[in-house]
Amino acid sequence: MWDWAIWAALILVAVAGMAALVLLAVRVRDAWRGFDETRRTMIRGLDALAANAEAVAEKAAVAGDFAELEESVGRLRVSLAQLAVLRSALDEARVTFGPIAAFVPRK
Repeated sequence: MWDWAIWAALILVAVAGMAALVLLAVRVRDAWRGFDETRRTMIRGLDALAANAEAVAEKAAVAGDFAELEESVGRLRVSLAQLAVLRSALDEARVTFGPIAAFVPRK
């Protein structure tokens, strides 16, 4: 007598489960795309920052032999060294997670 209600409930649960899996897949894909775009933007920003910092360091070194200027150049060189460490860590992460990115669908 209640067989139709049980079957209807099972079908409803199956459809809801499939819809949830599709929604999860879409959200994971969107999150990965956001992460990938953020990573690309960050790399471009770091490259631009490094180029600008190198140019400023060269200009500051040519500008003169002032003590204050030398301190600034020293701080800049320390910052550039820190940037180099961060970039190497980013490259290392890119190498580590690079094979995983081969299995992620692209646009």
